Amino acid sequence: MLFSAVVLSIFGAGMWAVVMVYTVIDSGGGPVELSLVAACNAVGLLACAIPGGIVADRVSRRLILRLVELVNVTAVTSVAVAGALGVVTVPHLALVAFALGAGAGFFFPAYSAILPRILPPAQLLAANGLEGAIRPALQQAAGPAVAGVVVAAVVAPAHAAWVIAAAHAVALVLLIFVRPEPATDAPPEHEASTSRSVFHDLREAVSFTVRTPWLLWTLLYATIWVLVWMGPEEVLLPFITRERIGDDPRWFGFLLAAYGLGGVLGSVVVSSFRLPRRYLTVMIAVWGFSTLPFIVVGLTDVYWLMVAALFAVGFGFSYGNVIWGTLLQRRVPTQMLGRISSLDFFVSLALMPVSMALAGPLAEVVPIPVIFLAAGVVPFVLSFLVIWIARMPRDEIAHPLGD
Repeated sequence: MLFSAVVLSIFGAGMWAVVMVYTVIDSGGGPVELSLVAACNAVGLLACAIPGGIVADRVSRRLILRLVELVNVTAVTSVAVAGALGVVTVPHLALVAFALGAGAGFFFPAYSAILPRILPPAQLLAANGLEGAIRPALQQAAGPAVAGVVVAAVVAPAHAAWVIAAAHAVALVLLIFVRPEPATDAPPEHEASTSRSVFHDLREAVSFTVRTPWLLWTLLYATIWVLVWMGPEEVLLPFITRERIGDDPRWFGFLLAAYGLGGVLGSVVVSSFRLPRRYLTVMIAVWGFSTLPFIVVGLTDVYWLMVAALFAVGFGFSYGNVIWGTLLQRRVPTQMLGRISSLDFFVSLALMPVSMALAGPLAEVVPIPVIFLAAGVVPFVLSFLVIWIARMPRDEIAHPLGD
């Protein structure tokens, strides 16, 4: 029930990525307006990431997931209704994007905190690999591809929101039937976390992060990566696809699908084997190399080259993400996992609104190929510095995670 609900929720998010873009355009918006809507989604995520983690360590994770899906259904349905009435506006889309981002801020810490409570450590890599394969397959492949076809078939892009609302509604129904997770063997002081202050919980998680070099420097690396990469991918890619390839929504949808399919393969490959002995070095190195093909996206007007480049980016991104999710669940204390997961979202995505907000205006004064060149090279160079500064080779040998 839980996994099926997650599958449907991810599929809905994948469709929204395309429906949102073309609904903004249909409402008369351009790169600046799309930057605004995308940034609102990121602000919602960041505003709720820390509270989401604290709540996930204090109350039922199952209840959190249910409430998030209820918010998703309500928000997306409002777009569908507005589309039927012909009154969709950019401020409305920005508000909905904020609500969906806020929901994600609560959803992912709760989901990450549930898995170690229902699975033994030896099965976490496989479980993360399955979720890691499903996520790009649906959120970046099937969801965008289906959305592209639906948007092309309906009168207005907002009409496709009915399909998204239906997916979230079925996910909500499934979550109603999910049984409570088993009680953990956490010490009594952690079971009674509601008696402690929120600031104590947050301070405890921050302290653990700061004194754990592999965790701290990976989060800082992700922060810079998001700053230089997220804006071009989310805001500029739809417009260069329209300018260089064509304005048919299916071109953009299938481009995201290639990115998602690469992610599926990356997740399947890494989860089909044991966790690498040099798990930290492999994770950071794969992330660094995976951004280089993004340079091709900014330079070429050949569609199959853009497809191949985004496939490679998706492969490396998901490959490293599966390792990362498994590390959090195996090297972070279970009673602290919700808060650390929320810090992961908050710190690594802290500059996402800035990246999205700047991408549109920056493209007005800086050539797009230069922006994509920076997005490809900066994370690659930074990956080697992070491995060295955090002394990751020494840490992974001192803390083996063999099954």
